[in-house]
Amino acid sequence: MPKSKVALVRCDSYDPAVVEKALQRGLDLLGGIQVFIRPGEPVLFKPNLLTPDPPELCVTTHPAVLRAVARLFQAAGSKTAYGDSPAVGSPGSVAKKAGLAVVAEELGIELADFVTPVEVSFPAGHQNKKFILAKAVADRTHALINLPKMKTHGLMRTTGAVKNIFGCIPGLLKAEFHVKLPNAHPFGRMLVDLNLCVQPRLHIMDGVMAMQGNGPRSGTPLAVNALLISADPVALDATVARLMDMDPLVPPTAAYGLEYGLGTYKEEEIEVLGDAIGSLRPKRYKAVKLPVPEKEPSGKVQFLRQWIVPKPVISKTRCTRCGTCVRMCPIDPKVVNWKAGDKSQPPVYDYPRCIRCYCCQELCPERAIKIRTPLLGWLIRRG
Repeated sequence: MPKSKVALVRCDSYDPAVVEKALQRGLDLLGGIQVFIRPGEPVLFKPNLLTPDPPELCVTTHPAVLRAVARLFQAAGSKTAYGDSPAVGSPGSVAKKAGLAVVAEELGIELADFVTPVEVSFPAGHQNKKFILAKAVADRTHALINLPKMKTHGLMRTTGAVKNIFGCIPGLLKAEFHVKLPNAHPFGRMLVDLNLCVQPRLHIMDGVMAMQGNGPRSGTPLAVNALLISADPVALDATVARLMDMDPLVPPTAAYGLEYGLGTYKEEEIEVLGDAIGSLRPKRYKAVKLPVPEKEPSGKVQFLRQWIVPKPVISKTRCTRCGTCVRMCPIDPKVVNWKAGDKSQPPVYDYPRCIRCYCCQELCPERAIKIRTPLLGWLIRRG
């Protein structure tokens, strides 16, 4: 059985010429663009456009990566489009703030429809038999090229190639999955089914400047100086985990990706081409590297849940009372809310009702929310 190939190439800056040269090298290592698309076939780029943040914060795919990818695919004769469904803001406004809209206008890359919902049946799904997708994805008129950002993530530990496809689900429909699937394991199974449904043709990860720590929005930038390219998103994410010095099985999508046939995380089944992982691995990559529990506390220990399961905590000194956490909480009535309607103080949590989806932490614009594991939780996990 042939190994999954992951091109790992050094890219020391976001200088357009440097990025394009590194990208070309990576694609050549995999056999060239022609391996992944037919001559003249239109392509749809799916960057990470989580929130309206400038590129230097490393929340979104860097515009230099979109530029390089688009130029190479356009040179191959492809008509290009791009889009994502942000957690905050419209696709156009977020693309503008993240710097991608300027590149798109310059190169004639069309902004695709990631707003209109279209229901798609997926009987082959292992857990999810249908999805509501953005029209641009559901139409299947383009080869989907995934452009994730290398980051940490509160719920899934990392956000990479498999997780980035979640943005193919439009708008607030994404919040419904957090309510229905609050645990990372069923959420991971859904993500694998989603990838199998939409079938991205290729994954090109921006790891030139990655995010460590309190990701996916509130972490700190870290130079990894890498682009990663693969047709196997599970193998790519496993390579990212190894760059983070993390067991690739920590993100739940790895095991389900192998089980469902999306790809492989096993080192002996992956051929890393280009640069060695050890040559690009940072001395320290701040991330939660403990496995995600498969089941939440239940039965007799359910009452101990808030003292075991990691929970979001608001920093009173950093909180600006903007209310983003309240608006983005998917639970009704809200789990995090103003106490007695007093907006002069930070919102407070009703922890016994909190499903630990971490949407509040993920989307806080002030980096005021961190995920804290209670002492009892640490003792149980390390014991």
